[in-house]
Amino acid sequence: MTARTSGRTTAFLLAALLALGACTGGGGAPAENATDSGAPLVIASGRDVTGKGGIREKLIKEWNARPGNTHQARLVELPGSADQQRGQLLGALQSGSARYDVVNLDVTWVPEFAEAGLVQELDASLVDDDVIDSVARTARWDDKTYSVPFNTDVGLLYYRRDHLERAGVQSKNTRLDENTTWSEVRDLIRTVEQADLPGVEAGWTTQLAPYEGLTVNGVEAFSSVLAQGLTDDHGRYTATVSGLEDGIEELRDRTESSYLLPDATGSDEAASLTAFINGRTTFLRHWPYAYGTLHQSLTPDRLGVAPLPGKAVLGGQNLAVTTSATGARAEAARDLISFLTDPQSERCLLDAGFAATRESAYTDDKVSCRLPAASGPSPSAESADRMPRQDGRPQYARTTLLTALRDEAVARPRTPHYGAFTQTFTTHLSRLFGDTPPTPKELARQLDEALRHALPDPSP
Repeated sequence: MTARTSGRTTAFLLAALLALGACTGGGGAPAENATDSGAPLVIASGRDVTGKGGIREKLIKEWNARPGNTHQARLVELPGSADQQRGQLLGALQSGSARYDVVNLDVTWVPEFAEAGLVQELDASLVDDDVIDSVARTARWDDKTYSVPFNTDVGLLYYRRDHLERAGVQSKNTRLDENTTWSEVRDLIRTVEQADLPGVEAGWTTQLAPYEGLTVNGVEAFSSVLAQGLTDDHGRYTATVSGLEDGIEELRDRTESSYLLPDATGSDEAASLTAFINGRTTFLRHWPYAYGTLHQSLTPDRLGVAPLPGKAVLGGQNLAVTTSATGARAEAARDLISFLTDPQSERCLLDAGFAATRESAYTDDKVSCRLPAASGPSPSAESADRMPRQDGRPQYARTTLLTALRDEAVARPRTPHYGAFTQTFTTHLSRLFGDTPPTPKELARQLDEALRHALPDPSP
């Protein structure tokens, strides 16, 4: 761990080491010695949202089938939430108790793993001009490239077109677009409310439980009104009390009880998705993977999607080579990452329901998935795939999704102390939804003080 890593992060690592059973038991840690040049490359990753035997597994099988391939690869999916996976990876790489060659990192983890010396610097050419600009920035830390974007993510606004039509405000062929504002969304909510549609309980829902979902919703609200982010490119805290107050006011406006589903303050991705499918709300803030899931229950004439009004948080995962991979294994790991993130692989990811990281996957019809069977659902699920498509891509990909990634996507604070930031941020913002919420001015002052402690100035 480098001298610049905070004591807070060091303490977290020590705590994580005590819980290594989570990543060494139940098949979580491979038995192969990473120094054995003949052993398979091991990729540690979170869950594949395309399901068991999903597109990531198919791409790895294609890598393994390449003629003359001297290093096979296998995927190890880590159990638990994103926070638990982060703890497992940090502890395993720090202690050397698990032999991972490639790690699939949430984009917010890249600075932390780079600063701690757990992943290698890579050749900048691996992130070329085809990678969407906002996404490419997540690959770097301290002006060096430590990862390669694998799949990305961005907040989107889903809406029930059937609700709007029944309320008399839209025809089936009318869609919201990138110019839609939150003010217009609130007007639509009021119109639906006045129509008193059976089963509709509130205007919209999102993820406001005190976890990363609340951080995302908060950053989207803050970024929509702040001239600059909460940190600069070097992880230095840059916000002011007055700026925080503006952000809190924006978040409070978006979560006003008159049109927010009460359950939202305790909802995660799954709960908010279910409420929307069941028709309890007209609008939903969610991620791209929900597009395929929602179309399993809702027909295209009942479901619409648009870029999120204002700023939308960028998510996703990036591939990195661990510092424990050396020599020929490290070279093979870099080749594997190059294969998994090339234009054809990115097109496969897009066709399967992920948000691709490369412009060409969305716009170049000459770029196709090298795995025709992998571009859609698994064979056992083909009959259930109801996702609208255009030339194999999800129908909304070239317009709505790419527009959201290009125009309004913002990163969460990029800092080696991201764990401390998100815990501090959610702890304070969750007080807005308590029985006696503080005033925006009071909460801004307290949040400013706490963030200055959680995000210390990096050493020169």
